[in-house]
Amino acid sequence: MSDVIRLEAAVRTDFGKGFARRCRMAGKVPAVIYGAGLDPIHVELPGHDIFMVVKNSRKATLAIAFDGKEQLAVIKDVQRHPVRRDIMHVDLLAVQN
Repeated sequence: MSDVIRLEAAVRTDFGKGFARRCRMAGKVPAVIYGAGLDPIHVELPGHDIFMVVKNSRKATLAIAFDGKEQLAVIKDVQRHPVRRDIMHVDLLAVQN
């Protein structure tokens, strides 16, 4: 297994285009963690950190820390802006611990 990259995340309770836009303006990237029998967990990831993960080691295992818990996940999909190529949203597939 490849190295595990640890990222701090914040659980998000707001949804929609307006919230996602404000999230990205604050340097965060909206993401969702799903799979492995979990209910989907909506989080905000640090924009620069997730950009570096996608750029350098897209197949890496991520340890997403939120609310005092940690969930292992791998990147399933990255949605990018069609012109600027900024990361708009990330789908993460949960991995059983």
